[in-house]
Amino acid sequence: MACTRGQARLNLRPMAKQKTDPNYKVIAENRRARYDYAIEDDIECGIMLEGSEVKSLRAGGSNIAESYAAVEEGELWLVNSYIAPYEQAKSFKHEERQRRKLLVSRKELSNLWNATQRKGMTLVPLVLYFNHKGIAKLKIGIAKGKKTHDKRETQAKRDWSRQKQRLLKDHG
Repeated sequence: MACTRGQARLNLRPMAKQKTDPNYKVIAENRRARYDYAIEDDIECGIMLEGSEVKSLRAGGSNIAESYAAVEEGELWLVNSYIAPYEQAKSFKHEERQRRKLLVSRKELSNLWNATQRKGMTLVPLVLYFNHKGIAKLKIGIAKGKKTHDKRETQAKRDWSRQKQRLLKDHG
């Protein structure tokens, strides 16, 4: 079908619905991190878990709000994260707040070490989730701590954008 001059060709195909992946699931999120830190970059890494820890994560019992990541002895570790004990595991119970090894490539590990040691950055866990293949992953933010006035500025911007949305909604 040819378009005449001044007419636009319309795409009349129905829009496909987005497929939701049953395996993808956010387990724990550190919402406070974006308030307390200026996130410069983020990286996805694997996490070494025991069987009872994976079962507990699938049940939804974890917290990464007070945790942090650190490069120690040439390895990346997640420190002070909480994974609830899994009640059905009889002989293979795990410790709730043990250090867990994070899996990244050597190049990424050296970049993280440079960021923390030379630039004074902090490694902050942002989201713990199961990816589309059903594997537990952790997203870490390479961040710089915010000062109090920066936090106030962020809050003011957020409040203004909310007000703007309300005004546009009411008058639009």
